[in-house]
Amino acid sequence: MPTKAELKRDKQHIKMKLRKGDKVMIVSGKDKGEVGFIFAVSPKEGKVIVLKENEENPDQPLPLNAVIKHKKARMQGEKSARLRMPAPIDASNVMVLDPETGKPTRVGRRKNDDGKLVRYAKKSGKELVNAPYEKSAQ
Repeated sequence: MPTKAELKRDKQHIKMKLRKGDKVMIVSGKDKGEVGFIFAVSPKEGKVIVLKENEENPDQPLPLNAVIKHKKARMQGEKSARLRMPAPIDASNVMVLDPETGKPTRVGRRKNDDGKLVRYAKKSGKELVNAPYEKSAQ
C-alpha cells in the first residue's frame, strides 16, 4: 500500500490556460469558427464545454459541439424528445479571444506589478481577466 507522501508525489498537477467564463473560438471540429464562452473545464481530461449566446432567449445559451440524445417516453402522458446536449471538446481545439482585437490568441503567464501570476494575451500583451463571461455590447 503506497504511503500518503508517495501518493502526493505521484499526483500530477494539471495546469490549463483556459478558465470558466473565457470567451473562446473553436479552431477545429464541426463547429470551427464559432465563438462562445467556456461553461465548464475538466483539467484531468483536458476538455471544455463551450456554449454560445442565444439571441432569442438570453437565459438559455446554445451548446456548441452539440450531440442529440433521444429521450423515450416512460409514462403514458409523457412525450419522447430529441435533446441537444453539449459535448466536451478538447482544450487544444479552442483558442481564447484577445480582449483588444477579438481575434484568437495564445495565452501566457507572467507576474504583474504586485508579484501576482496573471494570464495575458500573447498578441496584444493585454491581461486576461478571470471574471466570468459578460455579454459584450457589440
